[in-house]
Amino acid sequence: MAQTDTKRFFENLTGAGKAIAVLTSGGDAQGMNAAVRAVVRMGIYVGAKVYFVHEGYQGMVDGGDNIKEATWESVSSMLQMGGTVIGSARCKDFRSHEGRLKAAHNLVQRGITNLCVIGGDGSLTGANLFREEWSGLLSELVEQGLIDEEASQKYSALHIVGMVGSIDNDFCGTDMTIGTDSALHRIIEVVDAIMTTAQSHQRTFVLEVMGRHCGYLALVSALACGADWVLIPEMPPEDGWEEKMCEKLSATRSRGSRLNIIIVAEGAIDRHGKAITSSIVKDLVVQRLGFDTRVTILGHVQRGGTPSAFDRILASRMGVEAVLALLETTANTPACVVSLCGNQSVRLPLMECVQMTQQVQKAMDEKRFEEAVQLRGRSFENNLRTYKLLAHRKPESELPHSNFNVAVLNVGAPAAGMNAAVRSAVRVGISEGHKMFAVSDGFEGFYKGQIKEIKWADVGGWTGQGGSLLGTKRTLPAKHVDKIAEQMRKNNINALLVIGGFEAFLGIMELLSARGTYEELCVPMVMVPATVSNNVPGSDLSIGADTALNAITDTCDRIKQSASGTKRRVFIIETMGGYCGYLASVGGLAAGADAAYIFEESFDIRDLQSNVEHLTEKMKTSIQRGLVLRNENSNENYTTDFIYQLYSEEGRGVFDCRKNVLGHMQQGGAPSPFDRNFGTKIAAKAMQWITKKLNESYRKGRVFANTEDSACLLGMRRRAMVFQPVVQLKDETDFIHRIPKEQWWLKLRPLMKILAKYKTSYDVSDSGQLEHVVLNRPKESEAMAAI
Repeated sequence: MAQTDTKRFFENLTGAGKAIAVLTSGGDAQGMNAAVRAVVRMGIYVGAKVYFVHEGYQGMVDGGDNIKEATWESVSSMLQMGGTVIGSARCKDFRSHEGRLKAAHNLVQRGITNLCVIGGDGSLTGANLFREEWSGLLSELVEQGLIDEEASQKYSALHIVGMVGSIDNDFCGTDMTIGTDSALHRIIEVVDAIMTTAQSHQRTFVLEVMGRHCGYLALVSALACGADWVLIPEMPPEDGWEEKMCEKLSATRSRGSRLNIIIVAEGAIDRHGKAITSSIVKDLVVQRLGFDTRVTILGHVQRGGTPSAFDRILASRMGVEAVLALLETTANTPACVVSLCGNQSVRLPLMECVQMTQQVQKAMDEKRFEEAVQLRGRSFENNLRTYKLLAHRKPESELPHSNFNVAVLNVGAPAAGMNAAVRSAVRVGISEGHKMFAVSDGFEGFYKGQIKEIKWADVGGWTGQGGSLLGTKRTLPAKHVDKIAEQMRKNNINALLVIGGFEAFLGIMELLSARGTYEELCVPMVMVPATVSNNVPGSDLSIGADTALNAITDTCDRIKQSASGTKRRVFIIETMGGYCGYLASVGGLAAGADAAYIFEESFDIRDLQSNVEHLTEKMKTSIQRGLVLRNENSNENYTTDFIYQLYSEEGRGVFDCRKNVLGHMQQGGAPSPFDRNFGTKIAAKAMQWITKKLNESYRKGRVFANTEDSACLLGMRRRAMVFQPVVQLKDETDFIHRIPKEQWWLKLRPLMKILAKYKTSYDVSDSGQLEHVVLNRPKESEAMAAI
């Protein structure tokens, strides 16, 4: 949409004269504050009055000081806080007609007819009931003389938009609910810590995680840490599971492992509906195997702590989308819920989602477990399938024998999650009957012959390891293509899986162009994007980028906190990314930055000057700390030092300045849950594609594949995982600056500016339109193929 159209559209969406109330209800979830902040600031930005409703529905019923007008400043420093600062409570009063009558009176007194509710399915169902009763409640208030007929006419319709805040991710219609990713962070931190002590003492640990009716947290954390066994309510184990589990634990120990991890959802049951508790599992292991076993119940730790970068970005996007949805509603628009499909915002009818969620529970109650898993959506199904594939090794006699050899290598700079991808590829490859080979040190190791067979047990414990255990180099293959072809012939390599960044992309293109000379290169090749810069064409996300974003966000939080109690201060922070501004832009949105300078959006001295003036104005009136991010190659003249000196000079007397270069800390550390799962699932999908291509291209006793579609990149595009021939991605690529020509996240930049109080045009062309819940929406997409 052209900018003029966008501006005109925004004028149509003015909030002047409207009042919006925001409340958090039910259980708290990390990221709720980011959603509240986005609703308040976007509401004020479009000219509406915005009100906080403290203590959820209880505050709405009680009224008084529980319903307060919000200001821009009242949501400052809220982004990084866990829980919900406006409070949440489970409210019995609102369930009664009298309670809802009081709530309606309190809203009408303040002219509020737009509600933004952040909570679970119970909270959203209550909001919908309130909306349906609204006109009847107003009539009662008129009869009782509490409001006049004019007020009843003026406030005749109540508009509702919901956002799902729940750590369980148990709401149908959205790939991820606010708080889920942060809860996974807490679980994985604990599991990583437990694994070190378990290894020291050769112990078995049984971990109980939240999820009374939904096994998402248990399943995804089991996938992320490579747990030996997982028990979830949607898919109870078959009868005789006790014996099978003990056999699996024993087999793991006999292969040299010094520990076992079992993850149990708090609502886990057997096929007959009988609860399976962590203590039952512990007693079973002790009695049957005699292993030293401990239980850890994580409890409310999972709800606490600061929200992850993913949850902050998700909540900020959803909050802005919720305000847009409220501005567009008419009296006939059904209550909707703002949700996520792939990396896109979508709006879905609230009650359709609630009914689908209730169907899952009904299927579980009636012991239709396969259907319950299906109703959870493709993301959940895919997680379960992948876990089974990687955790349970089939006996040799049951494996297909393909006689194909597949090589896996890492290329480019290391990225957290690479090892999870290699583990997944190796195990899926072995399950498909292939012989798997690991190539050390990328293409350099390939031509030097650093190739060896890698077995199932060799990749045990790899998911949680940062960096690249295979070793990785930036060397490209063109100069040594003859030696690489020789090594492929010598080791009879029939397919290649390359995990890496832009160098991996260039490397596959170079191998492709040499196919005419070397027949050995006429084999299926697939690339999986893994780079912190997220600059690979053909994919909206790369393995490693989420971990880097969390490193940036955590560091920015600490840096901002270091200035608390001192005089006003602005921090200039330099991020990695080459010429790609993804980390600076999305990191800026997650950390609440005032500006982010990137190569893709050129800027000059006038822009810098206006940013300084804007910050100076804010510093004088409200905020104490400012944050400015700069991508390392955003401009060769306006360096980090230059921007630091400019801000220091121009802000003299109002604020002082500090600078930080984050450097390689963005590449290090243990992978985030998102990157572990994204790496695991994308590599599994890549290996299944390789198997298909090998079978298609096997002719007369050998593999021969030289078509365009035999060398692909597997990437996440909007809502789906797509295999794209590498040749076709040439036109989409800026090879000089090593970035895609079009990048989806540039549409998020106006959000950061709006939330930092800049006047800007916001392209609403990509904003969610009301859709309907379809059982098999392409959920495997998942901005969250990962999660």
